Amino acid sequence: MAETDRIAPVLDFRTELSGLYDVTGKVVYLPGGYGGIGEACAWALCLHGAKVEIGGRSADKAEALAAALQDAGFEAMALTVDVNSVDDIRASVDRVVEHFGGLDVLVNCTGLQIEQPLLGVTEEAFDAVYRVNLKASMFLAQAAARHMIDTGRQGRIVHFLSVRSQLGLRGRGYSAYCSTKGGQVMMIKQHAMELAPHRINVNGVAPTFVYTEQIRHVMEDPEFRKYLYKRIPLGRIADPKDIVGPVLFFCAPASGFVTGQVMYVDGGITCSQ
Repeated sequence: MAETDRIAPVLDFRTELSGLYDVTGKVVYLPGGYGGIGEACAWALCLHGAKVEIGGRSADKAEALAAALQDAGFEAMALTVDVNSVDDIRASVDRVVEHFGGLDVLVNCTGLQIEQPLLGVTEEAFDAVYRVNLKASMFLAQAAARHMIDTGRQGRIVHFLSVRSQLGLRGRGYSAYCSTKGGQVMMIKQHAMELAPHRINVNGVAPTFVYTEQIRHVMEDPEFRKYLYKRIPLGRIADPKDIVGPVLFFCAPASGFVTGQVMYVDGGITCSQ
């Protein structure tokens, strides 16, 4: 067979495989990035060479994390953003571009849950969850994609979801949360299709319970902890570092041929129910 007849390219594996998880110089925006999972992602991305911008409603929290990253020798900045406002979302993405000269990756860490039983769901609570979980995801992705397209960057968009995007929950009032997280799944698929011609990949990471300060109070209940561990095939809940690997994968060259997908980081829950 002549060289010109080869279907697959001849790879120099030493070169091709050495930088699969290298995000050196990439600009990453993490709205909601100072929570337990977001903070772990920020550190991991910096450790692999990225420049990160931490966004959120609390200026103090965002600036504290950025300062800690700077003290460790990384490039990091902070901004305030209210994801309930589309204007604020767009302005925050503009500020990332102003700070770092561009935008390569959006890691959307925002999320809200207000628990109410179906017969007691209020319009105000449902709208609040919808605005943060689904509407903000839509317009964060739109604003990021516009910059990526305008500059010709082959970007990455990663949204945080939950196993509740696929599974309902018995005995709890999760109508707003489950429906908005399920909506994110289809939004990811559609955005992946529309952005594929621009070489922009769109994916999601869907964890189960992750041990952070936000759930410490429920994990200290031995009966609940026993029940939860029994439900998860791997026998434990996730640690923030368990979530970092999939996020880094979706941000890095390693996922160049993956788009429109949701990775369930759940210890086996979604394949066992």
